[in-house]
Amino acid sequence: MATRGSRSEKVKRIFQQFDTNRDGGLNRDEMAALVVAVNPRVKFSDEQINAILDEVFRTYGEFIDGEKGLSYDGLLRTYDDGAGDVDRDFDALGLELNFDENKGASIVSEASSSAIVDERVMESQMKQRTAAWAVSPHHGIVFDDTWTLVDDLEIVVKRLKAKQAKAGKFKNDNFDAYSDAGWSRELGPSAELSEKRVYWEESGPDYAVFVKELGALRSRADGARSREEAFDGHMAIGSVLYEHQLFKEALISFKRSCELQPMDVRPHFRAGNCLYVLGKYKEAKEEFLLALESAEAGGNQWGYLLPQIYVNLGIALEGEGMVLSACEYYREAAILCPTHFRALKLLGSALFGVGEYRAAVKALEEANFMKPDYADAHCDLASALHAMGEDERAIEVFQKAIDLKPGHVDALYNLGGLYMDLGRFQRASEMYIRVLAVWPNHWRAQLNKAVSLLGAGETEEAKKALKEALKMTNRVELHDAIYHLKQLQKKKVKTNSGANGEGAFVIVEPSKFKMVGEKTTLRQDLANALQIRAFQRITRLSRCEVGLLKKEMNETDVPVSYSGGGGPQKSIRKPNLEEILHRLLNFLKPETFQGAVKAINEKILSILDDTGSGRVDLGMFYAVLAPICNGPPDKRKRIAFDALFWRPVNEGGFQIRKVDAVQYIKLLRAIYVPSHGVSEILEVHGETDSSMVSFNEFLVMFDDPDWGFGIMSTLLKLETGDRNRHGRHVCSVCRYPIIGSRFKEVKSHFRLCNQCYSEGKVPPNFKQDEYKFKEYGSEAEALKDKCMCFTLQSHKAP
Repeated sequence: MATRGSRSEKVKRIFQQFDTNRDGGLNRDEMAALVVAVNPRVKFSDEQINAILDEVFRTYGEFIDGEKGLSYDGLLRTYDDGAGDVDRDFDALGLELNFDENKGASIVSEASSSAIVDERVMESQMKQRTAAWAVSPHHGIVFDDTWTLVDDLEIVVKRLKAKQAKAGKFKNDNFDAYSDAGWSRELGPSAELSEKRVYWEESGPDYAVFVKELGALRSRADGARSREEAFDGHMAIGSVLYEHQLFKEALISFKRSCELQPMDVRPHFRAGNCLYVLGKYKEAKEEFLLALESAEAGGNQWGYLLPQIYVNLGIALEGEGMVLSACEYYREAAILCPTHFRALKLLGSALFGVGEYRAAVKALEEANFMKPDYADAHCDLASALHAMGEDERAIEVFQKAIDLKPGHVDALYNLGGLYMDLGRFQRASEMYIRVLAVWPNHWRAQLNKAVSLLGAGETEEAKKALKEALKMTNRVELHDAIYHLKQLQKKKVKTNSGANGEGAFVIVEPSKFKMVGEKTTLRQDLANALQIRAFQRITRLSRCEVGLLKKEMNETDVPVSYSGGGGPQKSIRKPNLEEILHRLLNFLKPETFQGAVKAINEKILSILDDTGSGRVDLGMFYAVLAPICNGPPDKRKRIAFDALFWRPVNEGGFQIRKVDAVQYIKLLRAIYVPSHGVSEILEVHGETDSSMVSFNEFLVMFDDPDWGFGIMSTLLKLETGDRNRHGRHVCSVCRYPIIGSRFKEVKSHFRLCNQCYSEGKVPPNFKQDEYKFKEYGSEAEALKDKCMCFTLQSHKAP
C-alpha cells in the first residue's frame, strides 16, 4: 500500500480511465475492459467475464444507474469490500496521481529547525504526503488541526528512522516468500500487511526521545476544543504509527480513541489489528468482537465494514487455534460480500485445516476464479486436492502457485511432500533444496531432503543432509533416523542387495502368526490399538485428565433440543464444541490444538454428525472421548457411563437405557475399530428394548472382547510401555530401533517392532509354515526370560 496519496483519488482515476463514453458510469463493456486490464496475466473466457460482471452488477445493484452502469461510488464500494486491491490495480494500469500544484514543493530539511511547528508545510502538501486513510470519506481526517498533528508526527518518525538507520538498528525483513495473512488492515480495503516487516529498536535513547515527543503530540490531541476533535487526533496519530509499524504506540492511541468514543467501530477494529500483529490473539479477538457489536448496533452506518470485521475476527480466532469458529466468521463475510476473494480463500484454508476437503476445494476454486493470480489460494487448493487423492491436478495447481510466486515456501514444501508420497524422490529433493534456498534454517525441509535423497538412492548425500538437519535441531527423531541409516548401510554391505530405504520383507497372513504366552498381543488387536494410540498422540487426549469431562458436564449449561432424530438431546454446534475442547486441551499451543481439532473432526465428529447438520450430541461426545483420556481405566468407564446418564433421555434414577448403551458401543467401535465395521454390532439385541442397564451391566457390555471395547486392555499396555527402548536391538524388517514391545520369533530368533508385527511383516529369508512370537514389554522382561531359560537348561543337564 502506498504511504502517500488518496485512495479515493486512485479509484477516481481508474474510473475515468474506463468511462470511455464519459456518461458517469461503467457499463458491462467498460467493466469487462477494466477486469481484463487489471489482470494482464490472466486469459479470461467470455463465460468467466460474464459471471464476474453478473456478480458485480447483482451485488452492487444500488449503484447501477440504468444503461450507464456502475457509478464511481459503486466502484469505490467494491474496493472497500475487498473485491480488488486499489494499489495493485492502479500500478497494473500504469496510472499516476496528478498533484500539479505540488510539483514545486520543496522538501523541508530536518535540520532547518529544532521545533516541529516550524517544519510544517501547506495543507495541500500535507494531503499529498499523507497515507490513503487520511482522506478517505469513511475513516479519514475531519478537523484541520489534525492535519498539523499528522504532519508533525511524520517528522518525528522520520527523525527516529534516520537516527536508527544511521546506528544500524533499523531492520527490514522481506516476507515475500511466505503465505500472507489475507486480512483487512484498514476499515474498507482488504489488504495484507506490508511484505517488508519493520523492526524498531525500542531500548535506546533515540526511542526514548521519540516517545517523549509523541507524548507531547498526544497531549495536544487531548487539549482539542471538543471530544470529537480529540478523537480525530488520536485516531490519526494511531493510523500514522500503524503505517510505520510502530504497533505498540499505535495501540495506545487507538485505546485512547476507544475511551473517547466507545461505540465507534474504528478504534476497536484498529486496536484489534495492532494486538494481532503483537501476537496477543485473545485480546485482538475481544476488540474485534467489540467492533462487531458496535457495527451491528449502528445499523447501516457501519454495514459496509462488517465483512472486514468478520474476516479479521476469524484470523484472530485462528491465531488462538480456533479454526472451526473462524470458519463461521469467514462464511459470514463471504455471504455479506460474495466478491470478497480473501474471505473465500481464508474459508477454504480453514476448512482444509479441519479436514473438510470437498468444501475447502469449492471455496478455494471460487477464490481463484475471482482472483486468478492469488498464489496462496492456489497453494491451499493444491493441498486440498492432494488430501482428496487428486494428485496430478494438485501438482498442476502447486506449479501454478510457484509460477506466480517462485519463492513460495509453502507451495514448494508441500509439493515436495506430494512427490514423496508418489515415490518421485528426485523431484521431491529438488523442491526441498529450493525451500532451503529461501529459508536456510528450515529443519523439516532439511530432514525431508535427506529422506528423499535416501529414497533416490543417494545415500551419502542423504547422510550429509541429516547431519545438517541435526545442526539445526537436536530432536530425538533425527538421532533415530541417523541410526536407522547406519543399520541400512550395514545390511546393504552384508547382503549386497542394493536396497535403499526400508528393508525387503514379506507379508504373512494373520492365521500363520501364533502367540506364545498369555501376555503376547494378538496381531489384529495391536494394529487397532496402535491406530487409537496414534490418535491419542495427535489429539493429546492422553494428557487430558478424564475427570475434566465430568467437570464440564457439571458446569456447562446446554439447552435441550430436538434436532436430529427427533428425541431430546443436549446438542451443540461444532464451533461451541471447539470452545469446550479448548478448555480441555488448554495446555496446547495454537498450531497443535488446530491439529487436534482436525483429527477429532475427521474421526469422531464426522460419525456423530453423519447428517451434516453441524450439531453434535454432547453427552455421546463425552462418552466417546472418555476411554482414551488420561486416568485409571475404571474411572474412564465410569465417566463414559456418567456421560450417557447425563443425556436428557436418561436423567433420573441410576440406570441408562439399554438402547443407548448399545448405540454407544456401536459408535465406539465404528470410530476406534473401523476394521470390524458397524455391521457386526447390529446382531446385538436390545435396539428397540426399553429396558434399563446399571453400571455393572454396562461394564460387562463395554469389556466384551468380541462385541464391546475389549481392545482397551491392549491400549492401556501401549500407554504404559510404548516409549520403552530395548537397548541396541533393531527391528529385523524396518531396521529402526525397537521402541515399545519387542516381538521375538522363538524358532528363527528374529525381532519385530510393534508396527511391523501388527502389519504381518517378516524378513524374506525366514520362510516358515507358521511363526510363533513372544512379546517383551521391556529389556528387563527379556533378560528375565533369558535367565529362566538358562535355569531350566541347567536343571535338565546330566
